[in-house]
Formats: sequence, C-alpha cells, structure tokens
Amino acid sequence: MTLPIKRSATFLLAALASLTTAANAQAQGVRLLGDFRDWSSYATTEGAGALCFALSKPKSVEPTPDGYSQAYLYLTHRPSENIINELNLVAGFTFAPDTPATLSVGSQAFALFTENDAAWLQDPGQSDALASAIRAGSTLVIEGTSDKGIRITETFSLSGATAASKAIDTGC
Repeated sequence: MTLPIKRSATFLLAALASLTTAANAQAQGVRLLGDFRDWSSYATTEGAGALCFALSKPKSVEPTPDGYSQAYLYLTHRPSENIINELNLVAGFTFAPDTPATLSVGSQAFALFTENDAAWLQDPGQSDALASAIRAGSTLVIEGTSDKGIRITETFSLSGATAASKAIDTGC
C-alpha cells in the first residue's frame, strides 16, 4: 500500500469524525457540498491542497460481525496529487490478514486489497471504470472475510451516487 492511500484513509476518518458536530466541522474546514439520497459529498483542504469526497453507509451488513462499528464507502478526489475517483472502504470490522475482498456493481467485479478494517482497489487503474459503474448502477456489494474467518457482505445503495460524484467533480 502506498503512503498517499494510507494518509488518505487516515485523513478521511479524521474528517468524518469532525463532522459529528457543526462546530467541529467548521473548525476543521470540512464543508458539506450536498446530501443526495443515500450519499453525501464534502470538501476540505489538506496539506497538499483540496480534497473532496463522496460517502455512503451500507444498507445491510450480513452477518453483522461481533464488534461491528459503522462502515463507510468513499470516493475521493485529491487534484493536487492527480488522484481522481479513489475508492476506500472502512469496513466496520477487521479483515483477515492478506485476504482480498471483492466489490461488485451489476455484472462488473473489482478486486480489493485489505488491511485491518480498510480496503482499496487492487488495481488503481480501474478507478475511473469503477466510478462509471457506480454512477450507472443501483447497488454495490462488497464481500470480504473477517479476521474470525466469516464471509461478510456489505450492500450499499447507489441512489444519489451520480449527484454526489458530480458534486465532488465541481467541488474540487
């Protein structure tokens, strides 16, 4: 995993945590670009420049693993680093070490690599294809194996994903 990806995940988690209250969001400079059905879009600034992200929570997690915390799926732009449509999942559970996960939108499948409770596209060159699939699809499903050896399926609605994606396109 590259340092920018880890930094992005850490920053996104911090930004999300800062959104818990309006005062914190204001202090962190995170601004809401819009709520779009099951997705929301935000913009902020990090050390290298603008950062915009769209996020959603799963509609279902089956089976719900012991110790589960909220999961989030992000689509991120960091234009100053020439990164567009970077996918990141914070799963809400710890993945089994060295075990890939799979993301599916309709008939399209994408391999994910996992580390602790996070996952990213195994091939970052597929970012634009995945973003297109998200905009065209209705449901996104991620299947991964927990550190307890249980196969977990998280299902996300893509209702509002196109509008959220457009908001980060213009916000960054």
